[in-house]
Amino acid sequence: MNLFDLKGKTAVVIGGSSTLGGVMSEALAAYGAKVALTGRKADNAEPIRERIAAAGGQARCYGVEATSRSDLEKLLAEVEAWTGGADILLNCPGVNSATPFFDITEEEWDRIIDVNAKSVMIACQVFGKHMVERGQGGSIINLSSASSVTPLSRVFSYSASKAAVNNMTQFLAREFAPAGVRVNAIVPGFFPAVQNRAILSEERIASIMGHTPMKRFGEPAELQGAVVYLASERASGFVTGSLLRVDGGFGAMTI
Repeated sequence: MNLFDLKGKTAVVIGGSSTLGGVMSEALAAYGAKVALTGRKADNAEPIRERIAAAGGQARCYGVEATSRSDLEKLLAEVEAWTGGADILLNCPGVNSATPFFDITEEEWDRIIDVNAKSVMIACQVFGKHMVERGQGGSIINLSSASSVTPLSRVFSYSASKAAVNNMTQFLAREFAPAGVRVNAIVPGFFPAVQNRAILSEERIASIMGHTPMKRFGEPAELQGAVVYLASERASGFVTGSLLRVDGGFGAMTI
């Protein structure tokens, strides 16, 4: 028995053009899933599609605004036409900001909450309803953050948005369980990417290392096992509502 066989499954990755989303998409494809990659422009995800194709996998790129219900509904229709439906949803769009609290504008707050939290809610409505009504189960995986549990300094809006992702994950796990649709979140520690490089000063890096028992940043590929595990019904069929840390021990650190 192959616990991680995803052949015959279709994975939709919102934010598949991102650093972490792309690497996780490659893992889903490597284990047999057909992958629908999204970015604000379809071309943004093309390098990921090319890597998946070169490795023998199947993927298509779609231009999608993650906060647009109409875009996500159109995406679902296109995925249904391609493969018959979606079995796996990976939500990993994300934006960040290091604006001091008293300087945060309503516009900045709205932008971060919209991209990081509202997009997850809408995607779970559109694709979650599809999975529930389809009656074949499914797996929804949300990308959270170490800052979702105990908020990190300097990233107020981001922390609040990711705390909302955790709450939605556990709420929907309970709601969707009778239909066999599992909802979990991956809680990464520090994985340097385009999204967060701007806030990684030398001082902040030193502080992160001091609070990470493994004394290093994560490599994007180290998220691949977690996403394949949560996507596979054979491997994690009784796992729902979980917040799976992949953080080098950051969440276990005290003094």
